[in-house]
Amino acid sequence: MANIRPFRALRYSASAGDPARLLTQPYDKITPAMRERYLQLSPYNMVRIILNPEPDPYGAAARHLRDWITTGILEPEPQPALFRYTQEFDDPDSGDRLVREGFIGLGEVSDYADRVVFRHERTLSGPKKDRLELLRQTRAHFGQIFMLYPDREGAVESELATAAAPDVEIADEYGAIHRLWRVANDTRIRAAQNLMAEKKLLIADGHHRYETALAFRQEHPEVEDARWVMMTFVNLYSPGLRILATHRVLTAGFRENFAAMLSSAWTCTGVADAAALKARMQANRETSIRIGVAWGSSGYRLLERPRQPGEMDVPVLHQEILGAALSISEEAVREERCLKYVRGFEAAIAMCGSGEAEAAFLLNPTPVEKMAEVAYGGGVMPQKSTDFYPKLLSGLTVYRMEH
Repeated sequence: MANIRPFRALRYSASAGDPARLLTQPYDKITPAMRERYLQLSPYNMVRIILNPEPDPYGAAARHLRDWITTGILEPEPQPALFRYTQEFDDPDSGDRLVREGFIGLGEVSDYADRVVFRHERTLSGPKKDRLELLRQTRAHFGQIFMLYPDREGAVESELATAAAPDVEIADEYGAIHRLWRVANDTRIRAAQNLMAEKKLLIADGHHRYETALAFRQEHPEVEDARWVMMTFVNLYSPGLRILATHRVLTAGFRENFAAMLSSAWTCTGVADAAALKARMQANRETSIRIGVAWGSSGYRLLERPRQPGEMDVPVLHQEILGAALSISEEAVREERCLKYVRGFEAAIAMCGSGEAEAAFLLNPTPVEKMAEVAYGGGVMPQKSTDFYPKLLSGLTVYRMEH
C-alpha cells in the first residue's frame, strides 16, 4: 500500500526574490560552472544548501537553513497541502513540445522488500555518504524523489487538476517551464490518497536520496517525521514522460582491441563519422542491441548483436563489454574510478576528442515500459541506466523534520 500525505512545506517567501534566481537543478546535475552561476544569482539560492562551497559544507548548509527560516526567507505553508507540479519542455531528441504532469507530497519510506517502492538501478556509495551527512545536519529534504505510479486512466491527475493560475511559474536554464499549484482542499487530497493507496511506486530519479532516507530512518527510529520523504509522483503512462540516454565515458582501461574479447555473437563495424554512427545505432532497435564506440577524434565503431527477449542495452554493456571484454570490475564502476556518466551524444564524443577521456560507449535511451518491467519483476539495472528529462527543480518545496 502506497501511503502519501500532504505536508506543511517550507517555501521561499516574496522577500527572497525572483524564484528563477533561487531554484536549481538537482545536486548531482550541477556542474562547477553552474554552481558558481547559482551563487552569483542570489544569496538565497538553494545551491548554498544542497551543494555548499564553504569549508564545512554540511554545517554551513544547516546554518543557512536556520537563518533563512528565522529571517522569513523560507516560510511554512499555513496548512498541509499537496502541490500539483507540471513541466512544459521540448524533447531534446524529437523536438516535440510536451507537458509532464505530477504532484508533490510525502511518501512513506519503506524497504524494497515490502514491495511498495521499487528501484530500477543500483546506486553509488559516494553520493549516499554525501547526502546522508547533509540530511543528518539539516534534517530536511530540499529536492523530491521522482516516483512513477501506474494509472492508465489518469484518475489522480484529474483529481488534482485546476484552472487557476499557478503559484510559481519559471523557465529553467534548459528552457523547461515549471509550474506549481498548492492543493489544500481536504476532499481532493483524500481522493488522491485513496487512488494512490493501491499503486506500486517506482523510483525514476533519486535512488541515492531514497536510500539515504532509508538509512536515516534506521538511524533515528524515534523521529516520526523520518518515516516520510518528499516525492514528486508522475503517472507511468504520462505522454510527457521522457528518458534520455546516459553514455559511459572511460577515463582509463580502454583497449582498442577489446572487440576481440567479445563473444562471437557480436559484430564490430567501422563507421565513417559521428552522424553515421548515431543513425545506425537507432536502426533495428527492437531486434538488435546496438552500441556505439568513439575514441580519439575520429575513431568510430558500431557494436551489434541479436537482442534476446527481455534484454536491455545498459546491462549488456556493463556485463559483456565493460566487464568481460575490458575487465572493469563492478567495484570500479560503483566507485566511478575509471568512467564518467555523460548526457548528450555529442558531449560524450567531444570528451574523447579533447583528451578528457579515452573512449565513449554510446547508448540509445532505455524505453520506459522496459525499465518498469525490470523493476516490478524484482530486477535492477546498472547505476545511471536512465536519465529522465527534464529534472525536478530543487527548492520548490522543502520538507523539514520537526518531530
